[in-house]
Amino acid sequence: MNKDNLIHMANQIGQFFESMPDRTEAEAGIANHLKKFWEPRMRRAFLAAIDAQAAGDLRDIVKSAVATHRAELA
Repeated sequence: MNKDNLIHMANQIGQFFESMPDRTEAEAGIANHLKKFWEPRMRRAFLAAIDAQAAGDLRDIVKSAVATHRAELA
């Protein structure tokens, strides 16, 4: 999996959910989307990129969503 592509896709998801007025609900929506629509190896590669601090320009809302809901995504 190309980490840059995964980060780009995660940022697009984050951009969609950023418009929600409830930040907690938005973060849960991001995590739910990643869990529901990304296959496990995509999620593992994405989390590995974050752990290696290779996540580059990851949106703050996506970082927060991953930090809060990491157990669900692993």
